[in-house]
Amino acid sequence: MNKNAFKQRLLRGEPMTGVWLGLASPYVAELAATAGFDWLLLDGEHAPNDLASLLGQLQAIAPYASAPVVRPPVGDTVLIKQYLDIGVQNLLISMVETAEQAAEVVAATRYPPEGVRGMGSVLARASRWGQVEDYLDHAGEEICLILQLESPGALANLEAIAAVEGVDGLFIGPADLSAAMGHRGNPGHPEVRAAIDDAIRRIRAAGKAAGIITLDEAEAHGYLEAGCGFVGVGVDALVLAEGLRGLAERFRSA
Repeated sequence: MNKNAFKQRLLRGEPMTGVWLGLASPYVAELAATAGFDWLLLDGEHAPNDLASLLGQLQAIAPYASAPVVRPPVGDTVLIKQYLDIGVQNLLISMVETAEQAAEVVAATRYPPEGVRGMGSVLARASRWGQVEDYLDHAGEEICLILQLESPGALANLEAIAAVEGVDGLFIGPADLSAAMGHRGNPGHPEVRAAIDDAIRRIRAAGKAAGIITLDEAEAHGYLEAGCGFVGVGVDALVLAEGLRGLAERFRSA
């Protein structure tokens, strides 16, 4: 069974940067995989992705060094089972609020008796359709689980969530956190920034990898210096949109 290099790097505390992919296209995913990012986030929460489109993107990324991380629309046991079966090893689960919810997500990634993942490995791309002989025994070890904290309530439960066995990292969602704190659309508000900085410190103190996304490059470098090991630095749709708008504007001006 192949070792999950992304998980190993995350647990070693190596700083890794990546981009959000929301265009739901294998062609775009492969293009992004040639750019040299450490990881690529395939978004099923805020992008028009389904199981089939995610599979196509996983296959497109597979020959390259960038590790795919997948965010389901919700941390649902059935969805997680399907994602794992098509070969997803790195999961980012949004809107986690409690240790109990974290434990349920962990259980969804483990076969019985440790968890509740459905036994269907011979039908799964993940096991090469039954050719990985020790898949059932070692699949759980190679799954990397990052949970997303996006509210004051989640931050209040941070240490309890981090203490759940099987949780590898905690990711701060600035947009939803700022909205929940009464500063919608302003993740740079001093109160939000203070909450984020405190959360990063507490995540690291708990011995877990810390993650966040920002479109400000200087801010991204600051988060890396603060010890974040999983930092999103761009979004494919925005990179494309800004490039096209800038090009059009330059010719309009001319």
